Amino acid sequence: MTQDFVYHEDIRKHSDIPPNGILSATLQTDARSKVVQFVFAPGQELSAHTAPCPALLYFASGQAKVTLGEETREASEGTFIHMAAKLPHAIHATTEVVMLLVMLKG
Repeated sequence: MTQDFVYHEDIRKHSDIPPNGILSATLQTDARSKVVQFVFAPGQELSAHTAPCPALLYFASGQAKVTLGEETREASEGTFIHMAAKLPHAIHATTEVVMLLVMLKG
């Protein structure tokens, strides 16, 4: 029997991360979307990169600096970002951060 839903009681909960690491876990994937939980230790970052499809970022906890194209913005608990395909972006965690990445696969 296949499951018609994915349920996570609290996306802020996660496994232990190394003090200088980033942990990622795929929470859901199908033909149209993929949802990945990222947990950043303080000071960790994803350097500038692009995605081939539109994507959403949701910051569930913590604080980070997010570079979107030429702009840098502050992100904290509750911040939501929609990014167009191929937009250069980077994330630098200033505290421990739990973030969801949702890739929209056309």
